[in-house]
Amino acid sequence: MRQHQSSLKTGVVVGLLALLTAQVCSASSLAHQPIEKAWPRPLPVVGPTTPAEMEAFIDGFMALQLLAAPAAGVTVAVVKDGQLFFAKGYGYADVDKSIRVDADKTLFRPGSVSKMFTWTAVMQLVEQGKLDLDTDVNEYLRDFKLPATFAAPVTLRNLMTHTPGFEDGGVGYLFKESAAELVPLDQFLRQHMPARARPPTTDFSSGANASYSNYGAALAGRIVEIVSGESFDDYIEKHIFAPSG
Repeated sequence: MRQHQSSLKTGVVVGLLALLTAQVCSASSLAHQPIEKAWPRPLPVVGPTTPAEMEAFIDGFMALQLLAAPAAGVTVAVVKDGQLFFAKGYGYADVDKSIRVDADKTLFRPGSVSKMFTWTAVMQLVEQGKLDLDTDVNEYLRDFKLPATFAAPVTLRNLMTHTPGFEDGGVGYLFKESAAELVPLDQFLRQHMPARARPPTTDFSSGANASYSNYGAALAGRIVEIVSGESFDDYIEKHIFAPSG
């Protein structure tokens, strides 16, 4: 498989995750009510409700994406209530050999799909009453604070729905050639803090927009470290990977 095809596939995965995140944001805004405690509240049923409906939706979306972008292929998997709800491959794992993507076998380089583990960790701590989705994240941070650029604070709900209003970047520092070049999460966040470009809000009825934020996800990961007292890597290994096998 050619290297550039692998990169293109990763890009499609990131793009699809961004779309699905935006849908979750919209669903969340429909149910937005004042929160009296940290427990997550149920959301109204929006979108596909059966595997067949999901397949029809994803088939249409992927047909357009694979035509519009120079992408080799992608796999989509949806988990609901702890069970695999839908999985299907699209396009090619190897274009030269005409090998199609198989949802059960084709491997992809991990990218923004790792954010699901960050959000799972956050929600575990919410369920334990250790985090609140609508509390100012500055109340959890120790090494630094976000500037009070706007009256409204940035919350975990903003981070999880990509609505904190951060500028986003990454050129020259988001990717590294080797593990030896990595720096601790708190150091990275302090060195590359983005400007707060817009007020944070999840009220999409007022014209709010989601803007994909890698920094926001990393910030949530640091909050997981602080509240749990464990490094992010150790937390994910102990509380997500090990229990799931």
